[in-house]
Amino acid sequence: MSFDLDIGFVSSAGRGSANEDFAAAMAGEGGADDARAEDQRGAIAAIADGVSTGGMGREAAQTTVTSLVRDYFGTPATWDTTVALDRIVTAQNGWLHGINRRRAPAVGLTTLTALVLRGQSYTLAHVGDTRAYLLRDGVLACLTTDHAVAHPDFAHQLTRSVGADERLVVDYRQGEAQAGDVFVLLTDGVHGSLTERRIAALAAPPAGTDADAQSVAAALVAAARQAGSADDATALVLRVRGVSVATLHDAALQARLLPIPPALKVGDSLDGLAVTALVADSGVACLYQMRDPASRKLYALKTLHPRRAHDAEERATLAHEAWLARRMQGGRAADHLVRLHAGPPGGAASAFYLLYDWHGGETLQQLIDRGHRPPPAQAATMALQVARTLGLLHRQGVIHRDIKPANLHQGEDGVVRVMDLGVALSGREPASTRALHAGTPSYINPEQWDDPPQPVDARSDLFALGVTLYQLLTGSLPYGEVVPYQRGRYRRDPLPPSRRDPAVPIWLDHVVLKAVARDPALRFETAEELALALERGASRPLTTPPATPLAVRDPAALWKIGCAVSLLLNLLLVVWLLFLPR
Repeated sequence: MSFDLDIGFVSSAGRGSANEDFAAAMAGEGGADDARAEDQRGAIAAIADGVSTGGMGREAAQTTVTSLVRDYFGTPATWDTTVALDRIVTAQNGWLHGINRRRAPAVGLTTLTALVLRGQSYTLAHVGDTRAYLLRDGVLACLTTDHAVAHPDFAHQLTRSVGADERLVVDYRQGEAQAGDVFVLLTDGVHGSLTERRIAALAAPPAGTDADAQSVAAALVAAARQAGSADDATALVLRVRGVSVATLHDAALQARLLPIPPALKVGDSLDGLAVTALVADSGVACLYQMRDPASRKLYALKTLHPRRAHDAEERATLAHEAWLARRMQGGRAADHLVRLHAGPPGGAASAFYLLYDWHGGETLQQLIDRGHRPPPAQAATMALQVARTLGLLHRQGVIHRDIKPANLHQGEDGVVRVMDLGVALSGREPASTRALHAGTPSYINPEQWDDPPQPVDARSDLFALGVTLYQLLTGSLPYGEVVPYQRGRYRRDPLPPSRRDPAVPIWLDHVVLKAVARDPALRFETAEELALALERGASRPLTTPPATPLAVRDPAALWKIGCAVSLLLNLLLVVWLLFLPR
């Protein structure tokens, strides 16, 4: 599981003949460092108090909790936790309500409070008058609202319960989970007899001790009995001893809950960081240079433009970028990616943004714009660094989709870093991101302009890298400036770079022309193959890529030639008939 949990549970029957409370907890398999941790559902705990009307309260509570805890781990990992809980609880409510209609007056109703801990967040589902509390830093907060009649004489009469109505409305609540948190789930036999101050005192271990969850649960039930509770009393306690790295679910939750920062100007401050420059404003996202006044360290802050603050799809896309950047930091590609911080130094973020390291140096686009072309050997070294990084990304199932000079940054340390994972594909990206025809047209492989377009794969990144290398060597694009769906640009083969700059060696000519070939079958299949060609250089040069036949470059060329020949023959015939003697 992704959480390190201590779980305790105690249930005591009241004066009745049977205990109608029921509770259960279950954690997923695997550890926090498991390769499949992102696909796991964390842990779930649920507590229910059966309503004794008709004598089926125990059965209603038991089947509801059991089905929820068991079926939760069978839901798709891509579902939001609230969706998974809602599907299961709604199905259970429909089944129980159907039984109640057929077997009247034997009625089985139940309350339900369920807690899911996943990644670094919690999700709560609640119906009825069972309660969930969160003890954090010594402060107790009630996370639920009782669905009961607001009158002392009818305090135990529920206004909402599982099985009562055909359509059930469930309360949901989500938030961040932290190491040291204590979640306490109680039936009314416990919380109805204890004050919140007493619950907090029992849930918080005395100074210098480390009371386990089982001891806390037992103390809560015992205190309720001493306070005179005659009802069934159940306590389910979960102590969070540790959390794992953030999951995509956590990033998406943060994107929904936190506000987007307002437009910032130089001199403004956000979470203790001062704005020193507005680097870019695309109308969708803004990039700022920030400085920590204490350490003088520079950061790059990326967030949505205020006009896009209410765009749920853009929020989801930025959340995916945050998750993907953190996920890649743990791999071998981390040295060639820009490091993302969990939050501002010494505190939590008050708004939704991404905080990256700031590196001195310049992007390759800035290098090109100032008219500087690196020597061929240096350009090949830059491309080799990017090819190796792409290979590491592709092995993780990540496709960048927007490789171009503006997204490649050469730091003062000489390292070329790949930036901007905003439109990358990981298999977990939002549907809107997947459907986006991403990338800059001049760097997109030709088959993406087909009708229908060919799917994007790793070779799309390699084509874009080939175009970038061609541009570094020559200062020009191999197919010129391409506008969307301008398929005609690809009806000619690009000139070899050595024709534009004689300093480019022939072996590098062959590598570049293979990378940007019109025919996908002639290109490099993997980033490792491209990196190997750049490493070997002149020692084992590639063969010259064949020129594309005219019939392939322009399928209508033969018809055009035929029409031209026919027109010429007809003109000659007219001249012969009109002007030549017979």
